[in-house]
Amino acid sequence: MPDLPCGYHGRYLRIDLTRRQADVIAFPAAVLRQFIGGSGLGTWLLLRETAGRPDPLAPAAPLAFVFSPLVGSPLTTSAKFVVIAKSPLTERINDALCSSHFAMTGKKTGYDALVIVGAADAPTCLVVEPHGVRFEDATALWGMSAQESADVLRSQLGAEYQTALIGPAGENLVRFATISHDGRHAGRGGLGTVMGSKQLKAVAVRGDRLTKFAEPEALARYAKDLSKKSLGPETAKYRELGTVANLLTFNRLGALPTRNFQSGTFAEADLLSPEVISTSHQRSRASCAACTIGCEHIFQINTGANGSTASGGVRMEYENMFALGPLCGVSDPDVVLRASSLCDQWGMDTISAGATVAFAMECAERGLIDEPELRFGNGRALLDVLQSIGTRSGLGELLSRGTRAAAREIGQGSEDFAAHVKGLEIPGYEPRALQTMALGFAVGTRGADHNRSGAYQVDFSEGIDRFNVGPEVVPAAIATENEAALMDSLILCKFLRGVFDDKIAAMSEMLGLVTGWNMTPTELVRTAERIVTAKKWYNIRQGWKPAEDCLPRRFLSEQLSEGVSSGAVLTEDKLNLLIREYNIARGWSPEGHVPDSQLIEFNGDLFGFREPLRQKQ
Repeated sequence: MPDLPCGYHGRYLRIDLTRRQADVIAFPAAVLRQFIGGSGLGTWLLLRETAGRPDPLAPAAPLAFVFSPLVGSPLTTSAKFVVIAKSPLTERINDALCSSHFAMTGKKTGYDALVIVGAADAPTCLVVEPHGVRFEDATALWGMSAQESADVLRSQLGAEYQTALIGPAGENLVRFATISHDGRHAGRGGLGTVMGSKQLKAVAVRGDRLTKFAEPEALARYAKDLSKKSLGPETAKYRELGTVANLLTFNRLGALPTRNFQSGTFAEADLLSPEVISTSHQRSRASCAACTIGCEHIFQINTGANGSTASGGVRMEYENMFALGPLCGVSDPDVVLRASSLCDQWGMDTISAGATVAFAMECAERGLIDEPELRFGNGRALLDVLQSIGTRSGLGELLSRGTRAAAREIGQGSEDFAAHVKGLEIPGYEPRALQTMALGFAVGTRGADHNRSGAYQVDFSEGIDRFNVGPEVVPAAIATENEAALMDSLILCKFLRGVFDDKIAAMSEMLGLVTGWNMTPTELVRTAERIVTAKKWYNIRQGWKPAEDCLPRRFLSEQLSEGVSSGAVLTEDKLNLLIREYNIARGWSPEGHVPDSQLIEFNGDLFGFREPLRQKQ
């Protein structure tokens, strides 16, 4: 590949499980600079490799593991990979990130991405190395948890191999199954389900192919300084208590979703605070691969009356604590820890799992389904239903398809309080109390997503009335979305945001030290806009309609009734006005369609489409 920038191999490996064949494909010269890596490059690959509108679980639907130019560098938090596919939960684009040694080892195979199509005729472990691929029988692993399978593969293949795997939920095609590595997960949108549909139990990688850095000495100095900054006050809360500390903060602000978003406060939130749980449960800290922050907090589960603990532990973050605790009205920390552990064992997204159960609890309390034990606060019922979702038995068969599908089948007005956007369950931010975030949720290409839009930062900004925002917040909301697109493409952890005086300039400098590009902050912002537009364009090609950019009726017609946010109202007219202003600011039509002129400007021709760019409206 001529003029290959540093930090890249310049090619991806396309693996066909049906034909048991792999082909090496070079990236077009301009694509790397225009889409960088991670989420951006993955979006380009998904557009390039997707023919028509395949069912997400059809053999023809591609699944990609994508690395980035920063992987393997000394920059803290850069050891991440992206998995991207058409979501079986939303039928729209879905990219999920995972921090791990899989990223570093995967890139050493000599490829910037692995694209997997087809489907195996039996459970398979795909082994990728610099000299080729192997298709190993994984029948004996089928039914095991991801961690159990990883232990077996490590003993069989050797410690130098790193694996990304699915648990039984992915095998059973639960629509929100995860892909796991070493206890960490590419969690949202059902990417583990896509692996399960391909009978792909695991991807194992081993390699020794390194990429060069444009300015290795300057990069080492920059990395050392960045590591020092990452240990400063901006990241202190992550080290000391982890993101679980957000639970009490959000409760105080009236923005903690409770009992399926019926309230913004949880009266028993104190019982789930990390300070309280730490008095009754052993807690330890851990770090992701190549990370100096150390935000992971692992709690032991008590198994006996004498306070004895189970082996291992449960990684707890705000999102699994909120979804399996307040959202379901559960305040018993033992239950919440067990529920999170159960999701990990089955390989299920904790947000979607908790939100779907919470929705079912409200349906049961309203008499819409005949489940007398399924009530808010019933921890035993929570654990039982999670088990049934993993096995797709009883009520779990319906709930395994997610909140949107369950509401469509239950009917009786339940769709009004089914808390999702485009089929992706809403994370732990109350939209009526954080109205810029409501916009971020509504327009998100992945659905309701706090990682692809940081609009909540705007809500918490000085001078913003988060209970009553107007069009003036739109540019700032877009800026957080652009910033997230870049961090997910480089790839860097978003917990670093606070250490930079100018985030875009810092990312431009890091990328230049690795690749040799002299990319200005202005060009980098244009790159972010290109990536966001490409994601939108993928959704349009897969059937997106403007009506999908919305929130459930509950958030547009019901006031919050408790806490400091009591009386907060987000009207449909207000949300539609924000969405319209967002689309216009993006350069799209007021309804959200992407004009051909913008696609051409963003080099849409590089996607290699064999049909005109013109969209069907």
